[in-house]
Amino acid sequence: MRNDAKMSSASTPEPSPFDPFSLGRQLRHMRKSHNLTLAEVSERTGVATSQLSLLENGKREAKISTLQKLARVYDATIDDLTAPVPSRRAQLEIELDRYMRSPLARSKGLPEVRISPRMPLDVLESLVALHRELAREAAERVATPEEARRANAGLREEMRRRNNYFAELEAEASKLLGRVGYERGPLSQHLIGEIAQHLGFTLRHVGDLPHSTRSVTDLRNMRIYLPSGTSSDHDPRSVLLQALGHHVLGHHTPANYGEFLRQRVETNYFAAALLMPEKPMVEFLKQAKQNKQISVEDLRDRFAVSYEAASHRFTNLCTTHLEIPVHFQKVHESGIIYKAYENDGVTFPKDAQGSIEGQPVCRHWTSRQVFDATDKFNAFDQYTDTPNGTFWCTARVERAAAGLFSTCIGVRYRDSKWFRGRDTKEHSVSHCPDETCCRRPPDDLTDRWAEHSWPSAAAHAHLLAALPPGAFPGVDDTEVYKFLEGHS
Repeated sequence: MRNDAKMSSASTPEPSPFDPFSLGRQLRHMRKSHNLTLAEVSERTGVATSQLSLLENGKREAKISTLQKLARVYDATIDDLTAPVPSRRAQLEIELDRYMRSPLARSKGLPEVRISPRMPLDVLESLVALHRELAREAAERVATPEEARRANAGLREEMRRRNNYFAELEAEASKLLGRVGYERGPLSQHLIGEIAQHLGFTLRHVGDLPHSTRSVTDLRNMRIYLPSGTSSDHDPRSVLLQALGHHVLGHHTPANYGEFLRQRVETNYFAAALLMPEKPMVEFLKQAKQNKQISVEDLRDRFAVSYEAASHRFTNLCTTHLEIPVHFQKVHESGIIYKAYENDGVTFPKDAQGSIEGQPVCRHWTSRQVFDATDKFNAFDQYTDTPNGTFWCTARVERAAAGLFSTCIGVRYRDSKWFRGRDTKEHSVSHCPDETCCRRPPDDLTDRWAEHSWPSAAAHAHLLAALPPGAFPGVDDTEVYKFLEGHS
């Protein structure tokens, strides 16, 4: 996490947001193109020779005031000083420095090589080529569905141990809300703008956002680009707060898929903690528990969020603050689990790597039964007997680009007394994972059709295919960089 000083630094204009090493190489290029020595530049700017040397070697961040002095000497603008370096050697030096400082290099314990003007060009090219190959092989190793499932299973186990409650993220969100004067109720658009401004960002809504992204952050110019239209899948407030979350939480380029997944979970949690702050949420939930009227719909309406967002947030707080274990599911109309969490003992289907996503859920569970409910206006409540006990669950169906999805919250029978909808007459029995429950067709149908059918499966390609390579899986880096270049 970033400390207080680091979080508030965005509002101070003096420090430079530019990459020190890249900037240093450009400063050296500009000085040599003007046939000046460090001593001559020092005399004209009043900046010590030793300081100029540190700047050119990327060992110190440049202040804006220093850059302004150098720009006058080189008859250039700040943009000229921060433009890409034209020489191939300088570009290779910058690339090698980034590789050596990457999480992958650090995780491998690779030593850093001092990059000096005396390093032969062929040595420089060889080192860059070696690092490129190392990064390519690492990307190939993690670009498998098995790696993704293992990483997902490991993170879910940690979430289970912590009851899906992350105190450090709650603290960061609370601190930021206090700085913009939040009191209670839904987080207004005005306060979200105040948060962005407090962190030093300006917002741009554009119609040409790269198709593989929800948002793009320009750290050089401290801008966040957001789509100009709206999406039924993503709350635009949440998309912005997630982008800010990466900055507040001090995230770096992920070294592997597990790290990428953790960052996504952290920013999602952070955004939810801003939209539905802990203190008023807990006050509201404790009162609802006292009245035996806990309801996800009430949370949705109270904080002006989606039913799914309210359900997610409920899992963060209900065990820690209400002492109620809980489980959560998001299930596609085909019966496939897209998201799931539990700490109440319910048994989700799992694959060999312990992954739940992509598995078919029992057709007798509430998350499947809700699709057949005739009343789509109200929540669907049901008791389900399972080999691990009886659970009460409440679910709703929402439409997204990929089709219909059910969002389901469930608790053990003994905890149903705290919830509205506990008086439901709906009841089902599940014997899963016993194959005879719902996965094996009836014998009479099998006898008639087993040898006379050949279905063409609608495979869930996102669960079976290798993950797209790159630091941010699925993101087209070239498209993003061209987008930033065009808008800068």
